[in-house]
Amino acid sequence: MKHITILIALSMLVGIEAGAKSPVGHIDTEGVVASTESGKVAGYKDAAGIKTYKGIPYARAERFRAPQAAEAWQGERSCRNFGPTSPQDVRAGWQNDAIAFAFNWDDGYTGEDCQRLNIWTPASEADGKKRPVMVWLHGGGFAAGSGQELPGYDGANLARKGDVVVVTLNHRLNVLGFLDLSDFGEEYASSANAGMLDIVAALQWVNNNIEAFGGDPDNVTIFGQSGGGGKVSTLLAMPSARGLFHKAIVQSGSIGRTMPAEHSRRIGRAVVEELGLAGNVSAIDSIPYPQLLKAANAAVEKVRAQVEAEGATEGMLIFGWAPSVDGKVLPTHPFNEKSPEISRDIPLMIGTTRCEFSPTAYVPQLREADMNMARAFAERIYGEGTDEVIEAYGKAYPGFQPKDIIDFDTKFRPGAVRQADLKAEQGGAPVYMYMFSWESPVLGGALRSTHCMEIPFVFNNADVHASMTGGGDDAMRLADRMSDAWLAFARTGNPNTPSLPQWPAYNAAEGATMIFDNKCDVWHNHDRELLEVVKKYVKERSL
Repeated sequence: MKHITILIALSMLVGIEAGAKSPVGHIDTEGVVASTESGKVAGYKDAAGIKTYKGIPYARAERFRAPQAAEAWQGERSCRNFGPTSPQDVRAGWQNDAIAFAFNWDDGYTGEDCQRLNIWTPASEADGKKRPVMVWLHGGGFAAGSGQELPGYDGANLARKGDVVVVTLNHRLNVLGFLDLSDFGEEYASSANAGMLDIVAALQWVNNNIEAFGGDPDNVTIFGQSGGGGKVSTLLAMPSARGLFHKAIVQSGSIGRTMPAEHSRRIGRAVVEELGLAGNVSAIDSIPYPQLLKAANAAVEKVRAQVEAEGATEGMLIFGWAPSVDGKVLPTHPFNEKSPEISRDIPLMIGTTRCEFSPTAYVPQLREADMNMARAFAERIYGEGTDEVIEAYGKAYPGFQPKDIIDFDTKFRPGAVRQADLKAEQGGAPVYMYMFSWESPVLGGALRSTHCMEIPFVFNNADVHASMTGGGDDAMRLADRMSDAWLAFARTGNPNTPSLPQWPAYNAAEGATMIFDNKCDVWHNHDRELLEVVKKYVKERSL
């Protein structure tokens, strides 16, 4: 046993000297303290010197009201464990053992006091440096998720590699964050966008406090995936967020249109009716959350059916829990006919994974599909346009497999291209486009380049989230290249690095798109014709 202990200790020392990632379990809690406007926070430090602070309150809020400054405290507040996540529905993914293994979610514990953030920083108190700050917005639409839900969200490796400060956060979701009660009095005037206002409050907290953690409040990048990308898209159109961030990255979450106020208010009225509170709306403040969520979900489905019968949902992907165009907090749809003028000078990176929500990942029978099966699957989507779509797909992706037709993403990529077209057309700061095509070997390759797959690579966490990536050499090399690009973009607004081919800024005419795979390359408008063909047979799905 003594010899084994010595060997372990030596291997840890070798790892540190060789520049390996931080040894697991080597933690120091002494003297890891930072001062914020609300009081001192105590975190911990790993062997590589990365300081971590978790669960820091950045705001507080009464139910359905705008957030206020966090309450002050005396002495040092222990901030070494994740804080409460927003209450939400039970995650359906736990019912699929293979998918649950791959994603390895950490759902934590819930509480309405969920305005908390987490920080990873290489700063020592005396170094005086101002590091780029990268603020991550989690996925889950606007209804679920948290700043800790995936292993890939851990910010230590990215902070260490790039000498940056990484922030993740929780905010109000679903009925708590996006129930529009504005018809019921001024006190509920901003309830439809309370979740987005929480994020703005977190960015304001970063602006006011991040220097104490070695960060530069004048160099903040917001980045997020899926619903987090939708939040980034929305923040680009919010006046209250202006000046609080300086670069933005949208990963599989391009938003064009969000909830019109007439729909969100209609849902609000239906929730009040469902709860029987028409004569006593203020009682909604104390309704137990499970009862509130059940009534709210029922109201959303009822209103959705009514609106669909009226033919008024075209162009809307998310219905119910999403930001509302209220004319104040969110004056316009984020990327509808043009890119928001208030974010003209914000450099933007936009991208998707090649397969996104790939049916073959969830239906094993489809993984060995032949062309007849793929064609039959496609006919249910494209109808009489099936042959034209398959022919255009072959031009975009020569040598494709039949299952590629089944896994073809017709939702995220078109929205990303449209968002990039509008940003480039504006003529302001540049926009860069990417597509993540690398396929995971986990579960016999079933995951492919599915939705969320790029996250561990962006955070340089291919080994930390090996249940998704496999953690092999190919994954580690790609994580090194991708995290380099994200870090370069956070520093300068340009993602070019020596480890990648030259990555031109995007414009519609040339369509430069960085393909992230074992071999990274830039393709030019490779699928422009394909997307135009698909548009003829699939209704617009961008939000």
